[in-house]
Amino acid sequence: MLALDWLRGLVMILMTVDHASGVFNAGRLMTDGTALYRPGTPLPAAQFLTRWMTHLCAPTFVFLAGSALALSVEKRRAAGESARAIDGFILTRGILLIALDPLWMSPVFTPGHVLLQVLYAIGGGLVAMVALRRLGTAWLAGLGFALIIGGDAFTALGLAASGGAPGVPLALLLTGGRFGGWIVGYPLLPWLAVMMLGWAFGRHLATAPRAVLARQVLVAGVLALTAFVAVRGLNGYGNMALLREDGSLVQWLHVSKYPPSLSFIALELGLAALCLAAFLRMDRQAPAIVHRALQPLAVLGQTALFFYLLHVHVLTLAGQRQLCTGEVVGAGDFVFEPAGHVDWWKAVGDEELVNGRHVGEVSDSEPVGWRRRPVAEGEVIEDADIMAAVQQELDGVAADVPG
Repeated sequence: MLALDWLRGLVMILMTVDHASGVFNAGRLMTDGTALYRPGTPLPAAQFLTRWMTHLCAPTFVFLAGSALALSVEKRRAAGESARAIDGFILTRGILLIALDPLWMSPVFTPGHVLLQVLYAIGGGLVAMVALRRLGTAWLAGLGFALIIGGDAFTALGLAASGGAPGVPLALLLTGGRFGGWIVGYPLLPWLAVMMLGWAFGRHLATAPRAVLARQVLVAGVLALTAFVAVRGLNGYGNMALLREDGSLVQWLHVSKYPPSLSFIALELGLAALCLAAFLRMDRQAPAIVHRALQPLAVLGQTALFFYLLHVHVLTLAGQRQLCTGEVVGAGDFVFEPAGHVDWWKAVGDEELVNGRHVGEVSDSEPVGWRRRPVAEGEVIEDADIMAAVQQELDGVAADVPG
């Protein structure tokens, strides 16, 4: 369906903005979870909104993955394909996606570490759907809603049972976490819940009259956003402990993605539904010139996995810089430089070098999402200090989006 391709293409563009920001933006914020945010940390609106607008990507991507596969399964069933063959198709696809995260994406996202994020979540969701697809649509959607609404409670119970420190199984399923060189950014169950809702929606798409579909999706989006306002307004359960600190727009939108909270999922799926409703209406009523203008989105949407697998590698190559010392540093690496220097990505001019790297200084308002420490005038930065700073950044890594 063209409207689904347009929406998927749109979120792929937003995802690229986020990952490009990770490579080139020294002030990028990464505060969307209680483990990543220190209460009271300033959240500059420009940096916050640059990150926040990309939150739409992962929930939409996972939801549409469920919808697209549900439509595919219905077509295979109509063509007479056996249940066993369909199960094998879903299982093989799921295992392949899980393997791509550690084998292909982690070397560029977190070199030297294994990062399980959106491909792990989608792949794990597909493996689970081999059995769950036997459920009726109402049961499938109901279970998805139960997992999302109960997310805070399930996470709290799991942490209580584990003594407050999640083990590997709990991290893989509910909380996320870091274990040595392994980082779980996208725990399976909350994202499986999103896929289950997408799968139920895909079944509905197969039979729903196109004349009323846009209105139905619009109503669903308004209901989801209403739920977000209620949960965020009450400022308690459903926020994964990442609560509003005041009534500003930034604090209203500062919701937990790691792990995904009820407020996060309601907000992002609500916005996705509004976008999809608009695309569905445009698909039916817009003139041909609009369809031609949206063709690039359709191409991106139809090649989303291919694009995702390549774009981070391209950005990483583009983010390599050569300092005036001849040293080549990679995307997102630390480069220390004199106080007040703006372009910290490359060594230019006659600034003094300390151990072949620039010396940097950070103001008191530097966002916690980018960890650089203040440097006193004349202080010598040893290589060990540089490596400690790099390790501190790695310690705070969490999954981004397709992301």
